[in-house]
Amino acid sequence: MPEEIIRTLSVDGVRYGYRVLRHDRGGGTAPVTEPALVLGGALQGMYGWPQMDDHLGPAADVVTADLPGMGSADPLPPGPSADILRRAVLAIADDLGAPRLNLFGFSYGTAIAFGFAQRHPERVARLALGGVPVHIDEAQVDCWERARELLADGDLDGFAALAADALMCLDPERAVHRRELARRYVRRSFLHALTHSPHAADSLYRALADRPDFSGGLSGVPALVFAGEHDTVTSPARQREFAATIDGSRFLTVPESDHWVVLERAVEVAELVSRFFTEPEPERELELEREPERPRETEAGPVVLPRQAGAPVGRS
Repeated sequence: MPEEIIRTLSVDGVRYGYRVLRHDRGGGTAPVTEPALVLGGALQGMYGWPQMDDHLGPAADVVTADLPGMGSADPLPPGPSADILRRAVLAIADDLGAPRLNLFGFSYGTAIAFGFAQRHPERVARLALGGVPVHIDEAQVDCWERARELLADGDLDGFAALAADALMCLDPERAVHRRELARRYVRRSFLHALTHSPHAADSLYRALADRPDFSGGLSGVPALVFAGEHDTVTSPARQREFAATIDGSRFLTVPESDHWVVLERAVEVAELVSRFFTEPEPERELELEREPERPRETEAGPVVLPRQAGAPVGRS
C-alpha cells in the first residue's frame, strides 16, 4: 500500500497542512515525474481528490493540501490572501525537498497555481489549470452578492442551493454528464463545510469577494488549460483567450460538462492531467494538438465522489 504522510506547516503564524501519498516504491521503481500538487476550490481540501490519487499515484507522489483558510487549517488573516497562499505553496515544495512540482489548479485553485508559477517558474515542472474563473460577468457578481447575503443571514440551505446552482449549467438543452449528481454533491459539500468548519463562512466570503488576477502571462512553464464546454462561470472562449497568454500552452474543452468538470468527468480529467504530467514532451505536444475524443460513457460503473470538505484530517 502506498504510504500516506500528513505534515503540518505554518506561514506568518498561520498553521496549515498537506498530505503526501507516496509513490509505491515496493517494486523498486522510482517516480516517473515530479511530485504533483493539486489545488482545488475554496472548500476542496486535502481529501477531495481520490481520482488523482488513483491515476497519478502509480507515477508520482500525489500532494494535496488544506492551505490557510481551508479545511483543517487556521483562518486567513485580514487583508489580501494571494501572497500568503503562494508562500504556503512554496513552503510545501521546500518541505518536500522538491526542486520542482507539477501543479494542478482547479477553479479557485487556478489563481494560486498560476500566481505561483508566475513568481517561481523555476519551481514548476508543468502547470495544468481547469475551470479558470478569468472573467466574472455582472450577472455572476449579482448572484454571488445574493449568496453572500443569504450566508450573512444564516440561511445555510438557501446559500448552498444558490451557490451550487450558480456554478453549474442548468440549461436542459445543454447535455451535462451526471449534472444532478454533481449538483447534489456540491450543495451537500457547502452545507457540510459550513456546519463543520469554524471558518468556512469566512473562506467563502473571501472566495466570493476576491477577484483573482490572471494578467501578466507566463513563459518557460509547459501548461495545459481545459474547460467544460458549458462552463457558465467563465466561458471556454474566455478561458482559451487566457490560455493564449501562456507561452506554448495547450487548450482543451471537455464535452458534456460545465464548471464542475472535475466531478462530472472525474476519470477523464484525471487521465488528461496524468498524461500531461507524465508523457515525454514531444508525445505530449502531439497528443494535445489533436481534437479531444468524447469521454467514455461509464454509466454502469460505480460513482466515486471526493470526501466531504472539512472531513477529519486523519493521522498527523
